[in-house]
Amino acid sequence: MRNNHSVVKHTMSDADRQTDSEASPPQIESFGHIVAAFASREAATVDEIMQLAERLSPLLLGAERQFAAGSDAVSNEINAQQTSPVAPALPIENAVKQDKVFCLCCGRGFTMLKRHLKAEHGLTEDQYRARFGLSDDFPLVAPSYSERKAMYAKRIGLGKYEREKSEYGQPSNP
Repeated sequence: MRNNHSVVKHTMSDADRQTDSEASPPQIESFGHIVAAFASREAATVDEIMQLAERLSPLLLGAERQFAAGSDAVSNEINAQQTSPVAPALPIENAVKQDKVFCLCCGRGFTMLKRHLKAEHGLTEDQYRARFGLSDDFPLVAPSYSERKAMYAKRIGLGKYEREKSEYGQPSNP
């Protein structure tokens, strides 16, 4: 018995791929990558692939229209979501312990938050502080880690330097 849902493979030359990718906006290219990745799963059925394509089309076409119109509405909405005050995952006063700082977005503890904020939440340090109304000097690194790094830096001689005396008895600027 023959399967009614056959998959046709289309091969393109490198020149065709280059021309095709240059001609298509990033949204259409992303659409193709998403659907292709989903379709490459062994368990994916044709119906599931078609449903995914139908659900993604309006989302990406809407973004494409805004992109074509030169609208910054999408980026403004994302920035507004990232910087609008949000209820923290734990009380702010409990976010900094001696050996860990806790992410107010998800509640997980880390030695340093910078990499986690960017990778998991797509936030910069400034956006994170603005989102939760934190001061500029709010620590994003565990105090014990900062102390350990400072002690090591002092031990190897960083932060010390000799200045030559000027003719007026004051140290001269290097």
